[in-house]
Amino acid sequence: MAKTANLYARIEPNIKEQAENILSALGIPVSNAINMFYKQIILQNGIPFELKLPQNTKDISIMTKDELNAELEKGYNNILEGKIQPFEEAIADIRKEIKS
Repeated sequence: MAKTANLYARIEPNIKEQAENILSALGIPVSNAINMFYKQIILQNGIPFELKLPQNTKDISIMTKDELNAELEKGYNNILEGKIQPFEEAIADIRKEIKS
């Protein structure tokens, strides 16, 4: 057996659980997945996947006036169509997510 080293990392519990469920379904032990990730870092000479913000992220600081107005219009239409969540519910959902 090859020499091994211990790795200690802090991970959000819900992220850890979701990832471990997927790895379990694939039949891959967590330690093997971490070892594979590290090997890919070495092979790629960096993070083995692209790091970028999602396309749907809106940055108001770089929007044109027309783009901002279009986004505001979408929000207003969502209100008119009832596609909204009351503030209190939204905050409660955020708090639940933070706790889990």
